[in-house]
Amino acid sequence: MKHLIGSLERNEDIGHYGRMVFVMVARHFMSRDEMIAQLSKDRDCSEADAAALIDQIDIHDYNPPTRQRILEWMDRQGFPICPDAEDPGACNVYRDLTFPDEVYRRISGYYDQKARSHAK
Repeated sequence: MKHLIGSLERNEDIGHYGRMVFVMVARHFMSRDEMIAQLSKDRDCSEADAAALIDQIDIHDYNPPTRQRILEWMDRQGFPICPDAEDPGACNVYRDLTFPDEVYRRISGYYDQKARSHAK
């Protein structure tokens, strides 16, 4: 997140997936207005685009992405979401941040449900 925020502060285009990662994580720590203000610093993201992305992620209630998902998304765009991808500890938002308990409950519930479906 530090890398994404720094890049936004420099008015860089962090790419579609960089913006997705930013919102999926930041929505647990920032207000909607703060996220829009940050995202609109991206030269390829208007305030309307930022608001639409936030709405999309809120409607689906996406959990923050895993490190592996961030790396997969990074491969699909030019901007390095994870600049130190060779470091196995880098870009693991669950290691670096503490999310609200509800995020961890949803993740746990997903894996419980997945295990039950494989057991049948």
